[in-house]
Amino acid sequence: METFDIVVVGGGPAGATFARIASGGGRSVLLLDGNLRGKPCGGLLAPDAQKALARFDLTLPKDILVDPQIFAVRTIDLKTARQRYYQRMYINLNRDKFDRWLLSLADSAVQVRRGRCTALDRTGGGVAVTYRTDAGERRTVLGKVVVGADGANSIVRRSFFPPLHTRSYVAIQQWFPLQEERCKAFYSCIFDPDTSDCCSWSIHKDDYMIFGGAFAPHGCRESFERQKEKLAPFGFRLSQPVKTEACMVLRPTGLRSFCCGGSGVYLIGEAAGLISPSSLEGISSAIVSAVALRQSLETSDPGREYLRRTRRLRWKLTLKNLKCPFMYQPLLRNLVLASGLSSIRLYDGERDSL
Repeated sequence: METFDIVVVGGGPAGATFARIASGGGRSVLLLDGNLRGKPCGGLLAPDAQKALARFDLTLPKDILVDPQIFAVRTIDLKTARQRYYQRMYINLNRDKFDRWLLSLADSAVQVRRGRCTALDRTGGGVAVTYRTDAGERRTVLGKVVVGADGANSIVRRSFFPPLHTRSYVAIQQWFPLQEERCKAFYSCIFDPDTSDCCSWSIHKDDYMIFGGAFAPHGCRESFERQKEKLAPFGFRLSQPVKTEACMVLRPTGLRSFCCGGSGVYLIGEAAGLISPSSLEGISSAIVSAVALRQSLETSDPGREYLRRTRRLRWKLTLKNLKCPFMYQPLLRNLVLASGLSSIRLYDGERDSL
């Protein structure tokens, strides 16, 4: 059985970042990329994620960016038909290319293999990790340390730790070809209490528009289709999708919604429950937790040190629940929309001033 100092399960932003910064000092690192491309994601790089990347002095390659770059979000409440625009500083990018770029930054000391992890078992020397290749071949390697970076439905977390005290949703997203060459581009955040107590989103990317949302697992596809129908009066043309994507997504409710792991098995990113309960943004937490774990592994008690180094992040995400009622509770949300607080008014000819 091949043996590695560290086996990382998952090749998204969390796993790719950790593998890249953990490969120094002669460590042998194996990253198993489950090839979970097409994960439902708006593909917008939020300011917190931009800051996390900036700490590495990284700049985004040009081919990762997509058109258009948008400076405001159109917020729509389908129940009341209220709409507002709010300024936002996101970077519109191709999420698949972004993930592949992060993976490409790892040096030659990191072995990257395509394979889906199917089982994990503790042994005397660490953890036996079994995975299945794209060709269907079953292989097993030994990791002295195993890092779960495999998302909301993490097999690493499920194999060694109790369930998280968190809310689970199914994120569904579809891609639609633009039907008009000069179609007005916008990014929208959509709320509809009749179909979901979470949010949905739409954004243009080059020649496509994507629409997606997070829905309760039971009847999620039916709720998704109902919400699409309700968007027609708002100018959305959501027919004949060319691609449909789906996955589980978490919304933490408190400190018990997070699990950092321990005893040679650790969790980073959304596998640890580290995702914003208000915006569902997780790239920044993925990068921050990867750095915290890398630093913790240098100490005599990595599990305890990792908890200490992520304390601020876990509290930050927990406190974001205070924002949720103003976004997701219909009465409070509509009070905010009706007030126009922090919103911007679109310029409308000579009647308006900037």
